[in-house]
Amino acid sequence: MPPAADVARARARLLDELRLEGIRDARVLDAVGRVPREAFVRPEDRGRAYDNHALPIAAGQTISQPYVVALMTELLELRGGERVLEVGTGSGYQAAVLAALVRDVYSIEIEPTLADTARQRLQRLGIGNVQVRTGDGFFGWPEAAPFDAVIITATAPRVPERLVEQLKPDGRLVMPLDEGYQQTLIRARKRPDGLVIERVAGVLFVPMVGAVRRPTP
Repeated sequence: MPPAADVARARARLLDELRLEGIRDARVLDAVGRVPREAFVRPEDRGRAYDNHALPIAAGQTISQPYVVALMTELLELRGGERVLEVGTGSGYQAAVLAALVRDVYSIEIEPTLADTARQRLQRLGIGNVQVRTGDGFFGWPEAAPFDAVIITATAPRVPERLVEQLKPDGRLVMPLDEGYQQTLIRARKRPDGLVIERVAGVLFVPMVGAVRRPTP
């Protein structure tokens, strides 16, 4: 592990970068500052844990760039007390940031090894308000629904219908959408007459796999 003083300086530098890049929600910045990102990366990458870019993890996946984690979290408009569904647990880092902001996080990971490792890591860090399940996130977590917000951390060719069904009215869904020529980070808000979609920024995520890749019936 890097010396504690080096970690503290790297974390402070990262938070300054996030502010310069436009992250304004003080609660999100505080959560990113409190979650030890070095605990979620490979041992050989711990010296780079607070660099503002994605890093590889197991199973060909990545831990997202801190700016993207902060931006997606900010777009969820969390105020505390919410129940949030995350699709794509990965290392567990995004779930840990969410856990610092809301009442309960339900996180689904399709890769069993990643799910098990993330679950153990979160438990070891004493983060008790995250439940991790192995499964296809396309189907969501019906018995825990409805959710105030949903976040998908892999790109999909469409907004999964099952996840919209599990959103509360006025709930927010944030995800990277594969539009063929590019990936676009979107925020979808559930209204009585359907989804209102806002396109936010170009992004680059690993693809969501499973039922979302099958043709719509």
